[in-house]
Amino acid sequence: MAMEIPAEVRRYWLPILLFTAGFLFQLLVLPRHFPPSHYDALGIERFAPVERVVEAYERLSKEWLSEMSHQPTVDIIKIRYAYELLTNPILKRDYDLFGLDEHAAVLERAKEQYQKEHFLKIDLPLLKESLVSLNDDTFSVLTHESFMSAIAEEYPLIILVYSKGSPRCAQFMEYWKQIGIRLDGIAKTAMVEVGDSQLAGYFAEKGFSKLPHFRNGVPVLVAYPANCRSPFCYMRYPGGLSVDSVVDWVATSVVGLPRILYYSKEALGPQFIGKSGHHKVKVIFFSSTGERAAPFLRQAAREHSSYASFAFVLWREDESQIWWNSFEVESAPAIVFLKGPGTKPIVHHGTFSKLEFTEMMEEHKHQELRQLRSDTSLELGCDARGHSRAGNDVAIWYCVIVAGRPGVELSKKRHILRKAQDQLIGAVDRSSTGNVDNSVDISSAATALKDERLTFVWLDGDIQKQICAFYLATDYSGACGPRGFGDDDDKSELFIVRFQRNATYEALKAEKKNNLVEALQGQHADASQLVARYKGPDETQEINKWISQIIKDGDTREIPYFTSKVPDLVPEETSKEWLSSKRIHSAGKSLKQKIGFHFQDYLTDPRIGSTLLMCGCISFGIILLRNNKSTQNTQQEKAPKDKNKRPRPKLSTSLFGQPESVADVEPKDARQWEMSDSDSD
Repeated sequence: MAMEIPAEVRRYWLPILLFTAGFLFQLLVLPRHFPPSHYDALGIERFAPVERVVEAYERLSKEWLSEMSHQPTVDIIKIRYAYELLTNPILKRDYDLFGLDEHAAVLERAKEQYQKEHFLKIDLPLLKESLVSLNDDTFSVLTHESFMSAIAEEYPLIILVYSKGSPRCAQFMEYWKQIGIRLDGIAKTAMVEVGDSQLAGYFAEKGFSKLPHFRNGVPVLVAYPANCRSPFCYMRYPGGLSVDSVVDWVATSVVGLPRILYYSKEALGPQFIGKSGHHKVKVIFFSSTGERAAPFLRQAAREHSSYASFAFVLWREDESQIWWNSFEVESAPAIVFLKGPGTKPIVHHGTFSKLEFTEMMEEHKHQELRQLRSDTSLELGCDARGHSRAGNDVAIWYCVIVAGRPGVELSKKRHILRKAQDQLIGAVDRSSTGNVDNSVDISSAATALKDERLTFVWLDGDIQKQICAFYLATDYSGACGPRGFGDDDDKSELFIVRFQRNATYEALKAEKKNNLVEALQGQHADASQLVARYKGPDETQEINKWISQIIKDGDTREIPYFTSKVPDLVPEETSKEWLSSKRIHSAGKSLKQKIGFHFQDYLTDPRIGSTLLMCGCISFGIILLRNNKSTQNTQQEKAPKDKNKRPRPKLSTSLFGQPESVADVEPKDARQWEMSDSDSD
């Protein structure tokens, strides 16, 4: 049978709980989170000068040497450590200003090592000299004046808060130099020494005591984004002090650069190559270390996101044969450029600098056969509203287009058209070196390509259904529109568009500029267009002969000039993978930081214990008052009932059961009548 809880305990359970929590907090939590200071170990007041520290230590050391002293070795170690720390000007400054104790690990090791030894065996001094050296010119230390001008610049600023006497800061300096090198061109780096209390105070945290402190000691990293102009709008770095982690945090959270993801051999094809845009060049980095992408690579990924996709692969020796067969990659590090289906991968082995990678991207940023898109049509010279790639003075130019739904058939046709383009490029190169080209049948096409009057592109018939159907007229089934739009059979089509500009027509059109209706309707394109479809075999030589003949006829024949309304290219959906929002966090003023983010600070607030005890007293008084009030109410309810109850008369104990005497009670309003002799009365 379970033990029954006494009624009094059930009644006063809340005050008992609050009293218990308050006493436990005062006895257990506070001593652990608020240990005695080093001044307390010496028995002197806080912030005492060095002279008082020396006097206190000499007085205590004399007590150790006396024969009557039985001071534990651990206490002697604490006193000695406090003496060495508070007599060092830099360490005492850090301890007084921000509560920094960067040598606490030395104290713990000494206590563990000598706790069972005599104090005379302690190896002194406990603290070794470890000053931060800043002989390198790459380190920039800020003053208050230079700090205000630095955050006003249009560049992110990363600041390292350090102490000259901190061994952790001395070890981190080499990492800091590497971080500055990797962030070159992305963000600026600078340093602040905690001795500059006015400047370091901006970055210190303030708890319930309002005293500035650094939660995890120094070094501390903070960042000012490019759009931050106030000293208090910085972002505090929350992670570990490794080069890779710090650089990734700056690139992602501060600068807003996109991440370049790692892919396994199983996911690279379907997740990266398959899902990237068909018009994009695929750039694949092979890494043997697994480090995140350098900031300049991520910056290039953002700048070239409209026509290139980027991925990382971790190199493993057991998978080397797979990468050799797929991309001809022999080892890591390496870069692979995939410039379209059927093209040979372009591989670069070895490390590379930012400048070298920029040159490689400029050379390989486009596919060998580019896609005709709404954002590239004018650049490629395949838009009636624009001009040829050669400039505005060219009157006639051509655009060879292969259109179809993305798939196997379109990839084959693109590959064939790319080979035809390469054949013409080879003919151009041979003619420029003085070699006679025997392929006279393709000379017109080669000359037009050399003069930038000929362009080879491909068109996504699935997305660009309207313009695809316009060029192919009624016979566009299988090439234009999504699958199921009449048939499911893919059939890519090859055709050439001849563009012509007419100076006379443009002059007449310029004279009609006052015709508002025509200007608003835009009924006429700037260049006339003629379309010819290819019906021959899928052979490179035959395609180039056909293109050359079309160009020869188009340049020599007199063709009537006419224009028609051409459907606009559908704008392709912009990739959203690089879009990211940046938030600037205030320096400890947000509600999240005050309540949730530093919740542990509030759990160690010394006011909690006294608050719990006070709440216990209040709750005890309220419960006691309610109990007393309920008792008084019960007694008052019983009293009127006893007062209104009429007493029962006493019964006689005589033989007949009648009362011995009955006294009539005289009513209050009764009166006595006088008796007279008259009968009339």
